[in-house]
Amino acid sequence: MAGRFAPRPRSVVRVRAAAGPGVRRRWTPPEGPYDLGLVLGPLRRGPADPTFRQTPDGAVWRASRTPAGPATVRLVQRADDSVEAEAWGAGADWLLGQLPHMLGESDDPAVFVPRHRAVLAAGRSRPGLRLCRTGLVLESLIPAVLEQKVTTIGAYRSWRTLVRKYGEPAPGPADDLYVMPDPRTWARIPSWEWHRANVEEKRSSTILRAVRVAARLEEAAAMEPEAALERLCLIAGIGPWTAAEVVQRTNGAADAVTVGDLHLPGIVGHVLAGERDADDARMLELLAPYAGQRHRAVRLILLSGRLPARRAPRQAVGDITRW
Repeated sequence: MAGRFAPRPRSVVRVRAAAGPGVRRRWTPPEGPYDLGLVLGPLRRGPADPTFRQTPDGAVWRASRTPAGPATVRLVQRADDSVEAEAWGAGADWLLGQLPHMLGESDDPAVFVPRHRAVLAAGRSRPGLRLCRTGLVLESLIPAVLEQKVTTIGAYRSWRTLVRKYGEPAPGPADDLYVMPDPRTWARIPSWEWHRANVEEKRSSTILRAVRVAARLEEAAAMEPEAALERLCLIAGIGPWTAAEVVQRTNGAADAVTVGDLHLPGIVGHVLAGERDADDARMLELLAPYAGQRHRAVRLILLSGRLPARRAPRQAVGDITRW
């Protein structure tokens, strides 16, 4: 199995340093409604994501591994729609410099023209949607690989297990928030630990190939979406589904459609044409009027609440740890 002879990564000493005041920045979105939770929602990998938290006061916390080092940011949307950010850690300045892009400043929702009533209604009921652009590839790529061909719940559990075990406590005052492992640590996780995290060899091997060329993959965040997709797909085990899931988040790619998904074609077909058995080809045909904005159209379709009724019981979460 992948990583069979890799040395065990050194245990992380989980001591959180006392946090002083962080670096602050205030950002005001362009004119129009703005919804912080809606913008950053795709970055959260399940309700117990150790790198993401939304607290009862409405604040969003994120822990990231930036080119300058680990960082934590706390984001709060005010009544005038401005967002106040406070960041801690070696990567705090980098993260705040990237803040406008992460919050959707480089996105232009005004160019989107709804072509279906359901899409129009979703846009009116959930205004404030902008597409984020994190500029960080691995933090979206690794969880996307973990989500390949398994249940979402199972993938979230694997992500949580690996980040908590091999990541490090996030800088700042947030308890129980973690920064994901760096590429070297990912590469040194032994095969049996992947197994304990319920990740079989195919997915773990893909992650190991990716982290070995991490610097080249991170360059994709500065590319045009099509070039970024091509760069990601050079890695064996990363196909159109995974690549699209990444560039939607890292590059703010408004047209990147997730093909190869088990459920998405049926959802799009059901909402746009009453065809719950639509395949990828039919989905792309239905989305053709949104050329250049197909990912935004899909986001609104998923927000419409008009999902088809489930035909079969929810798929059981696979557990390879019993093998």
